[in-house]
Amino acid sequence: MMILYWFTPVKNNERYEFAGNSIRTSKYSVFSFLPRNLLRQFHRVAYIYFLIIAVLNQLPQLAVFGRGASIMPLAFVLSVTAVKDAYEDWRTHGSDRVENNRLACVLVDDQFRPKKWKDIQTVNLDGESNLKTRYAKQETLSKIPEKEMTNGLIKRERPNRNIYGFQANTEIEGKRLSLGPSSILLRGCELKNTAWAIGVAMYCGRETKAMLNSSGATSKRSRL
Repeated sequence: MMILYWFTPVKNNERYEFAGNSIRTSKYSVFSFLPRNLLRQFHRVAYIYFLIIAVLNQLPQLAVFGRGASIMPLAFVLSVTAVKDAYEDWRTHGSDRVENNRLACVLVDDQFRPKKWKDIQTVNLDGESNLKTRYAKQETLSKIPEKEMTNGLIKRERPNRNIYGFQANTEIEGKRLSLGPSSILLRGCELKNTAWAIGVAMYCGRETKAMLNSSGATSKRSRL
């Protein structure tokens, strides 16, 4: 179990080193594109075969046709695939920027201020679109942090891949209350049927359940 203090990030950061909330789902960076893309492409056995043929054709004793002619077809296919992968990854980078730069209101020095998602702690992403009921604890409904600063702490489980379960408890003015899946609002969800809600961010960045369940971007390969 890990302990988080309400509205006091300084105390939390003194106890734990939290992950940043910036997410990245793209495959490449500017510097890693060429080696990683070539490595991914040469996972295709056919490319390795044609590479071996091109290398052997560079030897005068084994050359069957022109050296350039043996290299050009493979180089053309590699280049076209690299351009396609670069374009797709560029679009993914754009999606990541949109997600990381979304604004949220964060309580700072008794005032709500806008902050980008990559600069705060948020919870996890839920890909479903159907409505789910979420409840605030009765003991917190009448409290407004801007007018009445509430102190408390949350003891919650460590980051895990179970997207349907959550176990934690919170202490409010000496009372211990249990928290479960109905008390947690997942990252990416839209709040309905109420104007606002104030929460405490508990998981962020790569520690969210969605990122822990992500297997990363896969390469598309034909069975042929």
